[in-house]
Amino acid sequence: MVFQIGAALLDACVLAVLSEGDAYGYILTQNIKEIVTVSDSTLYPVLRRLEKGNLLESYSQPFEGRNRKYYRITQSGTTQLEQYRIEWKTYAASIEKVLSGGLSHE
Repeated sequence: MVFQIGAALLDACVLAVLSEGDAYGYILTQNIKEIVTVSDSTLYPVLRRLEKGNLLESYSQPFEGRNRKYYRITQSGTTQLEQYRIEWKTYAASIEKVLSGGLSHE
C-alpha cells in the first residue's frame, strides 16, 4: 500500500481487531498486517501505549508449557473505538470526495 498509516488509525485498527475477540501478539500482528503494512516492531509499542492508556489490557495464559500474553479491549477502549469509527466515516467521506473529483471550484 502506498499510503502511510498514522498513529490514530493504527490504534483504531488494533482496537477494532480486539473488539472481535482477545488475541495474542503474533496473531494480532498477523491480523493487522492483513489490513495495513506494519512491522512487528511497530505494533508492540502501540500495544504498550494502548495498555498504558487503559484502552486494552493483557493477561497471560499457558500454551504448550509457556505463557502467552493475550490482549483484550477494555470498556474505555470500546468507547474510544466508537469515537474513532465516527471520525473515520467523516474523514473517509472527505477523502473520497476529493479523490473522486467531487470538490467544486466556485
